[in-house]
Amino acid sequence: MSFLSKLFSNKNDETQVKNMQTKKKTTSLKKKGSEQVAKRKGEIGEYKINIQLDQLPKEYMHLEDVMVLNAKGKTGYSQIDHIVISPYGIFVIETKNYQGTVYGGKDRKVWSVNGKFKMMNPFKQNYGHIQALKAFIDEKYYPFFISMVSFTKRCTFKLNDTELRKIASNELLVYDVELSDYIARKVSVNKHQYKAPFLTDSEIQKIYAQFEKANITDQSIRKQHVDSLKKENKESKEEGAKCKICHKPVSAKVKAYCLSNRKFKGEIYCYDHQKSI
Repeated sequence: MSFLSKLFSNKNDETQVKNMQTKKKTTSLKKKGSEQVAKRKGEIGEYKINIQLDQLPKEYMHLEDVMVLNAKGKTGYSQIDHIVISPYGIFVIETKNYQGTVYGGKDRKVWSVNGKFKMMNPFKQNYGHIQALKAFIDEKYYPFFISMVSFTKRCTFKLNDTELRKIASNELLVYDVELSDYIARKVSVNKHQYKAPFLTDSEIQKIYAQFEKANITDQSIRKQHVDSLKKENKESKEEGAKCKICHKPVSAKVKAYCLSNRKFKGEIYCYDHQKSI
């Protein structure tokens, strides 16, 4: 009897081990599958944007996936999704591939998607990109930069202000499908207001060449940059959310509530300190 009990016990242990291995493998495959889907969606999004930008007037010049040195950047570099150099502005474009409701505002330090996923204000991120690019061109061209952030149509904007959607602004929040339209409208407004172009054809070509020369194409450096960002994001998630005032940890529910409530301006507060805001 003891022998049979031991035999069945060993079989149960083997079954549990196999089940755990299968579960682990399935989870790993799901994670890998999700990453591949996200990567594929990102590639499709970039392809859609490239098609739009390729349809801009022939005197415009376009660069994509530009990586330059940035002494003030967390990794020592800035990676810019798109740059469009036109006679009436240098458009620096940051693209985001999210799905859901985007909560944000021009002066909010932190934005969120669906009140859960937290991200740095993309315009502050793009400001860093623009500052990095300024190091490679003449100072007289600095006033001509226009910051644009593009989200997919799978998002809905919930903003504290509407200025980011107004064509008069030099910081424009757009959907990917309207990117070329917003560029054309912004150029038209500047053309009407200033008459003479900001940049001649030769200056457009010169700036393009300077950015192209500054672009880092070494794949090992690019990989190191991406890996550093991933590590930082992972560590940030593991740290969890804390109250801005008392620094005590808060639950995921409290975090989501704060990020979805515009009065907290993207900051997180514990229940006690929410009352003082």
